[in-house]
Amino acid sequence: MSKLSEIMTREVFTTPGEAPVAEVAASMLKGRVGSAVVMQGPMVMGIFTERDVLRAAASGADLTASPVSEWMTTDPVTADPGTDADDAAEIMLSHGFRHLPVLEGSTVAGIVSLRDILAMRIGRPR
Repeated sequence: MSKLSEIMTREVFTTPGEAPVAEVAASMLKGRVGSAVVMQGPMVMGIFTERDVLRAAASGADLTASPVSEWMTTDPVTADPGTDADDAAEIMLSHGFRHLPVLEGSTVAGIVSLRDILAMRIGRPR
């Protein structure tokens, strides 16, 4: 089975926690990504996903002023590049999320999604 280092996306979309939801959501749409890793300097503070955009929009909050830090998942579950893809899929399924940041030590090395793992399993390009 493949390791995350073989299938992860190495260009990770990151954002500071104070960035407005509307701005980050627009960047996610433009970049065709489903999540943003929320950083404070070199430290991972959280993950902000499409589901978080929906929760924020449904709340009626002013998304041009509301920071992603109010809506992100704090202290996200992470994996290292040597993690087996099947183990990563199990982590995501058991916790109910679709994006898993990949860290080498405390440095963001990539991100993997359930779509990445499925594409690898069926032999299709992502």
